[in-house]
Amino acid sequence: MTVTTLVSGRPASAREAAIWSALQQEAAPAGVHQHTALILEGLADGKLAAADLPPELEIKRIAPGCFCCIGNLTLRVTLNRLLRKAPARLFISIADDTHLSQIRAFLSQPPYDAYLSLTPDLTV
Repeated sequence: MTVTTLVSGRPASAREAAIWSALQQEAAPAGVHQHTALILEGLADGKLAAADLPPELEIKRIAPGCFCCIGNLTLRVTLNRLLRKAPARLFISIADDTHLSQIRAFLSQPPYDAYLSLTPDLTV
């Protein structure tokens, strides 16, 4: 099972900083990063330097827009590709938390319920 956290809030840099902080806390006890995937809504703002990121981190960016309202197609395709590699950890960064409960429900249904273990949401 991939441990999955939904991260919401604005701006994108705050969400990414919260994810990075969570990753640092998880890696601290063992000093090792596990294979982690990030699905980030929106474009990079350049606040996190790629050189500072661990090689175990796979980042996919999705154009801004509500995952619910666009029918989850982009999220589904990206998520399916990432899950083929069976990451231990997954963060999904969402700008608007208006439909967070619908996205959580979508990820809790088949087939994703067999692959994802949802944690409490992280709001910044």
